[in-house]
Amino acid sequence: MSSKNLLSRITVSADICHGKPCIRGLRYPVDFLLELLSGGMTAEQILADYPDLEADDVRAACAYGARLARVNRVESVMA
Repeated sequence: MSSKNLLSRITVSADICHGKPCIRGLRYPVDFLLELLSGGMTAEQILADYPDLEADDVRAACAYGARLARVNRVESVMA
């Protein structure tokens, strides 16, 4: 699935999770899935624990995170 198609799975609605980017209008914020992945869970484990999610949803969360990480310059906020 192309990045564009994956990103179409990410929805934003003021009525769902306070406007946070979520998966397909479900109440699974993108940052939640990224936290699970960064905490060591595999996509297979996430899908087993949350059966209403699909493999492309997990890939969409990663694609969304990658898109947000694209910056031209990083400045330190630590003093």
